[in-house]
Amino acid sequence: MKGIMFTEFLEMVEQRFGYNMVDTLLKITNLPSGGIYTAVGTYDYTEMEDLMSNLSLKTNIPSQELFRSFGNYLFKSFIIIYHYIYETTTDTFSLLTSIDSHIHTEVKKLYPDAELPQFEVSKINDNTLVFYYHSSLKMAGLAYGLIEACVQYFGENASITQESLNDDSSSVKFVIAKQ
Repeated sequence: MKGIMFTEFLEMVEQRFGYNMVDTLLKITNLPSGGIYTAVGTYDYTEMEDLMSNLSLKTNIPSQELFRSFGNYLFKSFIIIYHYIYETTTDTFSLLTSIDSHIHTEVKKLYPDAELPQFEVSKINDNTLVFYYHSSLKMAGLAYGLIEACVQYFGENASITQESLNDDSSSVKFVIAKQ
């Protein structure tokens, strides 16, 4: 997993729960990296799982809910980092349908070894989009938060429903319905 995910995660934890929580997480979590991350580095995903699990234990907030919060936070960072993509996109559906073909292509240019989730997108009609998430990293909550933040960014009114397609959250179906 790319280091940017870790650096952004720790920034979110500091903003939401304070620096002491970041310090606690880094102390109580067994991290092969030592908890020292650079945005361009690559780290084992299990470190994120362990950090999130410990944050969940410390805050009594379920991990997928924390991933969802992280998705909302991360979207704001992506707007800054990939501003040129957001400047040419006009709505949620056009952004979501361009992730694999455009956004992930750009990410792969910057980080060739990045392990990215796979998406399938089906536009049912002008107001409904079905978005399938597939990833061995099991961060459906993160995907939900990113979708949610995208809807908010474009100022749209939409409902988002989530349906797990298996027991481990590695495949999830999202339905985004504009109202």
